[in-house]
Amino acid sequence: MHKSMTIKIKKYLNCFLLIIPIMVWNIIFADKLPTAFQPEIFWNNISPFLTYGENISRSILFIISFLMPLRVSTIAQKRGLVIYLIGTLLYFASWIALIYFPTCDFSNSILGFTAPAYTPLLWLFGIGLIGNSFYFELPFRHWFFISAATIFLIFHNCHTVIIYCRIY
Repeated sequence: MHKSMTIKIKKYLNCFLLIIPIMVWNIIFADKLPTAFQPEIFWNNISPFLTYGENISRSILFIISFLMPLRVSTIAQKRGLVIYLIGTLLYFASWIALIYFPTCDFSNSILGFTAPAYTPLLWLFGIGLIGNSFYFELPFRHWFFISAATIFLIFHNCHTVIIYCRIY
C-alpha cells in the first residue's frame, strides 16, 4: 500500500474500533445467555435512573472512544493493548461460562453471574491507556475516558447485581 494512503487510513483509526469486537460478540451471543440476561427479564422493572444512567454513560463512553485516535506507540499504549486483550479474553470467557455451564456453582454465584458486568473494567482501562489524544485541539486527559468508563461500570454492575438478587 502506498505510504500516503497508509497515513490517510491511520488518520481515521480511532479507539472505538476496539469496542467493535465486544459489540459483535454481544450481538452474536446475547440470546445464548441464560434467561436472566434476556432483555425481557434483564431490563424489566429497572429504575429509570439506573436505565438512563447506564445507557447515557455507555453512549458517552462510545463517543469519547470515537474521538481518540488509535495508536499504539508508547509504552503506556502497549501496556494498554495488553490489558485490553487480556480483558477482552476474560470478558469472552465470562460469557462462555454462563452459556455452556449455566448451572455450575461459578455461574450461579454473584462472582460468576456478574462477571460480564465487571470484566469490562480491564478492556475499558486498556482502551483508556491506549487513547492519549483527541482528534481536535482540546487538551487530553486519560481521566475523561476512565471517568466515563467508571460511571458506566457502576451503573452496569448495579443493574446486574439487582438482577442477581432478584433471582437468587
